[in-house]
Amino acid sequence: MKYQDILSRLAPCGLDCGRCADWENSEIRHYSQRLTRFLGGYDRVAGMKSQSLPLFKNYQHFKEILEAFAAGPCGGCRSDTNCCFIQCRAKDCLNEKKIDFCFQCDEFPCDSQFTGPMREKWLQRNNRMKEVGVEEFYQDQLKIPRY
Repeated sequence: MKYQDILSRLAPCGLDCGRCADWENSEIRHYSQRLTRFLGGYDRVAGMKSQSLPLFKNYQHFKEILEAFAAGPCGGCRSDTNCCFIQCRAKDCLNEKKIDFCFQCDEFPCDSQFTGPMREKWLQRNNRMKEVGVEEFYQDQLKIPRY
């Protein structure tokens, strides 16, 4: 994958927006939309099944969660439709410093980015990108679970 394409998927902090459940082009969104279509009208069947399988009494909750996944409201951290719930300074810093990733900053690692376990993961991601390059980092992280 080309560097410019990777930029649309990786956040400035190194987190993979492309595999986030909220990303507008994610596989999670795609499969949730498909499953929503396949389950169209299943409410009636879920009601019947709930008589023998009480789990199906919660079908409406499942359906609401599936619809939330299918919405995929976020364009990623580099977009105007960013809706990431993680408080991250990198999104703003990126524009100020005219860089693509935190590791490219002269002040990396700064004290304003994350605390605790999130900070450790941020440092690991950015140090790895600095070591092997963005393209190799991206390919490597695709092999590990997003969540």
